[in-house]
Amino acid sequence: MSAVDPYIVETWIKGWSLAREVPPPVKEGDGFRVDVGWPQQRVRYVFPKVSSTFQHLAETIQEPWHFLKVCTPPEVIHSLLPPQWMIQPTGYMMTCSGPMSTTKTCLLEGYTLTLETDVVVPIAKIYAADGAVAAMGRVVFVNDFAIYDRIETHPDHRRRGLGSVLMKALEAFSADHGRKKGLLVATAQGKALYETMGWQLHTLYTTAVILD
Repeated sequence: MSAVDPYIVETWIKGWSLAREVPPPVKEGDGFRVDVGWPQQRVRYVFPKVSSTFQHLAETIQEPWHFLKVCTPPEVIHSLLPPQWMIQPTGYMMTCSGPMSTTKTCLLEGYTLTLETDVVVPIAKIYAADGAVAAMGRVVFVNDFAIYDRIETHPDHRRRGLGSVLMKALEAFSADHGRKKGLLVATAQGKALYETMGWQLHTLYTTAVILD
């Protein structure tokens, strides 16, 4: 894992804001602030590294549901945070220069895939035979990157290759629009899948939040 690229981090937070349909990020020192405005996520700050601005925010913010996110391992920031901050499960910022590799390119019998592109945020969905949404994911474009977001497979439908098929469908759509490089933040479980598809870890992505 090489040094964190601030351009990658900036691209990610711009893409996340687009995908979640919230205000675009604004500069906050050497990081970014997004005024999300949700009940359980009012503001999020994103930094490519620990800095004086990050530390100042950690020491002065008292309100709940403010998120501090920084591209460094959790043990690095643990000692820097006042006790009101709670560290969340680690995320994994990953990149892929494409094309993604997978042997699972076809859906199992009973599943169907749709791709909605006439919406603000293009979304792919895989439906089970009973009409329930078995998997879904979104993609947006920032500069030369496709940013994949909210890639989810319902627990009842995991280990059936749905995630791979979904990602390949979104990748094909992105390639048709001139984006062959991918960017996402994965959970630990998602990281394992994406690594089998050729994605590489760019940086750990640590989150701290003040809860009610």
